[in-house]
Amino acid sequence: MIVTTGDFSSPHIKERARHTADAFGYVFVERCKQSLSRLTRKYGDDEFLVYTNDSVRYTQLGVTELTYHPSMAFVRAKRILAGESDSMIRASGATCGDEVLDCTAGFAADALVFSIAVGAAGRVVALESEPSLFTLVHEGLQLYESDVVEVNEAMRRIELQRADHSQKLKSMPDRSMDIVYFDPMFREPVTHSSAFNPMRTMANHEALSRQAIAEAMRVARKRVVMKELRNSSEFARLGFNRVVQTGSKLAYGVIDIADNIIVK
Repeated sequence: MIVTTGDFSSPHIKERARHTADAFGYVFVERCKQSLSRLTRKYGDDEFLVYTNDSVRYTQLGVTELTYHPSMAFVRAKRILAGESDSMIRASGATCGDEVLDCTAGFAADALVFSIAVGAAGRVVALESEPSLFTLVHEGLQLYESDVVEVNEAMRRIELQRADHSQKLKSMPDRSMDIVYFDPMFREPVTHSSAFNPMRTMANHEALSRQAIAEAMRVARKRVVMKELRNSSEFARLGFNRVVQTGSKLAYGVIDIADNIIVK
C-alpha cells in the first residue's frame, strides 16, 4: 500500500502520513500533484491511504474507496451521553470501568459505543485482522474530529490492534476482560447501503469458530456477546444460550459466564 497526501495537505499531515508508512511498513510517496493512476503505474501498487487536512481515505483503484467516519456510532454515542439506552450495551451489561475486547473491530463503530459506555475508567481493545482496514481505522480514530469532545476522547481511548481474534484470545489469561464481543460479517448482508458495501470488500469474511467462542468464554469475566441477524442459525451453532432481541433486524447472543464456569 502507498501512503500519500492531498496536494494541499499541511506539513503536520504530511509528517503524520510519513510516520504511518514507517510504523506499518508501507511506502510513503510525496504527491507532487500526481494522480493515483500515475502513482500506480510508477510503483506497481493500486492500494492507497490518502491523508487530507480533514480526513483519511483508503482507495483501491477500480475496486473501492472508503473515508473513515464513525457514522451511526456517532449518533448512538450521543444518545448514551444524553442518558438514552443502547441495545448492545443493554445486552452486554457494559458499565463504567469495564474492560471490553471487541474481536471484530471493522470500522470500530461498536468499539466506540463501548468506549463511551465504559468511560475513561474502563478499557476497550479492538482487534482487526485485515491490514488495509486496520490502518485506515487506526488513523481515523486518531484524526477524526467531531463536534462532541466526549466522543473524540472515546475514539482516542480505543486500543486498536492488528490481530486475528482466534490467536489473540489463545494468548490471553483467564478472566482478563469483562466482556468479549463479536460482530462477524453477516453471511447475508443486512444492508446494501453505499456507506457499508465498500467495507465488505476489505473485511474478513470468515465465520466464527466454536473454538474461538470457547476461548472467549475462558477470557471473559462477565459475558460473551455476539451480534447477528435476528433469526440467524449462528446463535445455536456457536452455543449462545440467550438471545436478546432488538427493534431492528438484529439480535445479540449472550453467554453469561457465571452460568458456564466449569468447577474443576
